[in-house]
Amino acid sequence: MNSRDNDRQRFFTRRAALLAGGQFGLLAALVGRMYYLQVVESDRYHTLAEENRINMRLLPPSRGRILDRFGVPIAVNQKNYRVLIKSENTPDVPAVLDRLAMIIDLGPEEKARILKEVRRKKKFVPVTVREFLEWEDVARLEVNAPDLPGVTIDVGERRFYPNSDSAAHILGYVGAPRPEDLTGDPLLELPGFRIGRSGIERAFDRPLRGAAGARQLEVNAVGRVIRELDRQDGKPGRDVVLTLDMALQRAATERLGEEAGAVVVMDAHTGALIVQASTPSFDPNQFTEGLSNAQWRRLADNERAPLRNKAIAGEYAPGSTFKMIVALAALEEGLITPQTSFFCPGHLELGDGKFHCWKRHGHGHVDLNRSLAESCDVYYYEVARKVGIDKIAKMAARFGLGTELGLDVPGERAGLIPTKAWKRAVVGQPWVVGETLVAGIGQGFVLTTPLQLATMTARMVNGGKAVTPYLARDRVERGQLAARADTPVADIGVDSGHLDLMIEAMNLVTQDRTGTAHRARITVPGLTMGGKTGTAQVRRISRREREAGVRKNEELPWRFRDHALFVGYGPIENPRYAIAVVVEHGGGGSSVAAPIARDVMAATLDRDPARLSPGANVAGFDGPGNRGS
Repeated sequence: MNSRDNDRQRFFTRRAALLAGGQFGLLAALVGRMYYLQVVESDRYHTLAEENRINMRLLPPSRGRILDRFGVPIAVNQKNYRVLIKSENTPDVPAVLDRLAMIIDLGPEEKARILKEVRRKKKFVPVTVREFLEWEDVARLEVNAPDLPGVTIDVGERRFYPNSDSAAHILGYVGAPRPEDLTGDPLLELPGFRIGRSGIERAFDRPLRGAAGARQLEVNAVGRVIRELDRQDGKPGRDVVLTLDMALQRAATERLGEEAGAVVVMDAHTGALIVQASTPSFDPNQFTEGLSNAQWRRLADNERAPLRNKAIAGEYAPGSTFKMIVALAALEEGLITPQTSFFCPGHLELGDGKFHCWKRHGHGHVDLNRSLAESCDVYYYEVARKVGIDKIAKMAARFGLGTELGLDVPGERAGLIPTKAWKRAVVGQPWVVGETLVAGIGQGFVLTTPLQLATMTARMVNGGKAVTPYLARDRVERGQLAARADTPVADIGVDSGHLDLMIEAMNLVTQDRTGTAHRARITVPGLTMGGKTGTAQVRRISRREREAGVRKNEELPWRFRDHALFVGYGPIENPRYAIAVVVEHGGGGSSVAAPIARDVMAATLDRDPARLSPGANVAGFDGPGNRGS
């Protein structure tokens, strides 16, 4: 063998050795990788495999109920029947939808939406065709099931308000979460899940929601459910008990009838709201199911504002119901006594202007009692001029006027009690004496809500205690319900003798024959009511109109008519309940608002809901209480 052959042999030997070494290295790496995956990382990959095989799905909890003070349910859950379609089991989806449209109302837009979802989702994933089906629709679908391949009936829950529009503004409604509501909580992303959008539903949304449950499902590689492995039901939401008496709430709503206005009844010693009615109202069940554009426009464009809670967000000039505040400010400053008298010729002249009394030819000589009983405007022009707007505002603040009262539902408005500093800061002009006179009879810049007027009256008749209104037995703390603390009520710092004078004068309003609300007094034996009427103008009456004779309210367009107001309390012997009534553009307080207050107060005193504390008979409650209807 020559040297050339030897060199060639050595070359192939080295190449074979390198090849063998490379193969060994690859084998070693493969073995090492297999060891790493199967031994070192076995637990991790086992978990990943299980996660691919087992699918965890949240189960929405039942939303907590809302109950009135006697345990009567006023917001509950009902079965929600919905029809689903699964394209995997439906040979011809459009044809099946056409058959469905012959059984339930299914328009072209809905069909287009369903077909779009069918194309977007996997074939085995059901698509919702329609929710909130009536039982008759479900029955017809079941009868026709053989002709509807792939169509199934599913049962969920929906929010339902049995009293429809009677307490809509208090309860609010629920709706699907908006993008800004999403906080990372997966419960909010569940199809069909609803959260509180307004009222109690919104204020107490967290405790009402409850806690989600979960179920473990075994799925195949494409996500099809094979079987259910485990299930843990969710924790239902907490029930919220209100201080409201639903029977009285319905009675007040019916008494207001077609009027636009509000009635508030509160316990003068605790602040618990017994009635908070606002009309016209709306049906919150429509919001749960979803409003059409036409339905929304009818509500939003209605001049009587059915969507506004007038009891807490309606701001009105208080008219003569404000006169007690003016009188108290003057009494505190020592500017008048009960015997102080002014002569009312029917008007008061100030500079070149005239400020008129509602009684054209005047009341003659008037003292404190008669000024309130007969509601003499000239008396309060004189008193307001003496005391000044800033001291009137200071007294009004003690009675809860011109500020939010901290009600436990959203939407409360603050109203307005003007001062000299306020006008200079907001209007940019100095205060003038004429504006003080107008404020003295509750007009001009002065604005209050019915809730504030009821609170004012409660503080006036309960001995000057600073009660604040509330609607729920419990409050929300850190997302949970907590019992409302029973803390002592502070004193507003008004002389009790002066308060007694106001009560005495308000008694005359209804009990004396000269009182403006004598015709609206409660005539039922054992039931009595004191109060104060008010009529607030919404436009200025010109000199020409006065000379020609002012037209009656009913002759004017609705939006130009006076607001009618009344504040009161009962029973006179031992005041327990305070009431405020406002009727938008209703006319005179004595002829319109006072009779409504009389009927609602008589029903309240006859029923006397304070005999039972809020929620006293709710424990173990399974149905309407014996006082609920």
